Amino acid sequence: MDLALVADPDVTELAGEVLARAFHDDPVVRWLLPDDPGTALMFTTLARYSHAITEVAYDAEGAMVGAALWDPPGHQPDEAGLPGFVEAMGERVSYGMALEETLAAHRPAEPHWYLAQIGTLPEVRGSGVGGALLRAGLARCAGLPVYLESSKESNVPLYEKYGFHVTEEFRLPDGPPMWGMWRAAF
Repeated sequence: MDLALVADPDVTELAGEVLARAFHDDPVVRWLLPDDPGTALMFTTLARYSHAITEVAYDAEGAMVGAALWDPPGHQPDEAGLPGFVEAMGERVSYGMALEETLAAHRPAEPHWYLAQIGTLPEVRGSGVGGALLRAGLARCAGLPVYLESSKESNVPLYEKYGFHVTEEFRLPDGPPMWGMWRAAF
């Protein structure tokens, strides 16, 4: 399996499609976009404008099978992405704003790396793609803590295997729960 850091908009578009498929049954994504029409565009916009690093995994045939979006300490999203979010979310854009406000309110103040999203295609789950993406990202974060929010309680034990621990459980406004998770500097 190959991993690549990318900045090419064409690759971020494909990463958005991969993440949309990876998160097809995610409670937070279903809360944001219950009818699913703009999910791929939302993830593409996140990869292109909101997050600093898009890391992708390819299978032996060269097909993209996983993606992760990361931010270094102090990263700020590019506001040029706002039209993409409005197009992707339509009438649900207020849910996206509520999500961002809630996440920001729970994010630690201490400088840290942030794992915003990580996902693999459903057909490769359990094959090690997600673990490879996570290990590659954590290697880059050496010396600083890492924070993420798990949107599925069933994923909490997976992150715990990589040294994360739950710092809190919180709920989105009229929405599903999330688990803030922290990994100390290493």
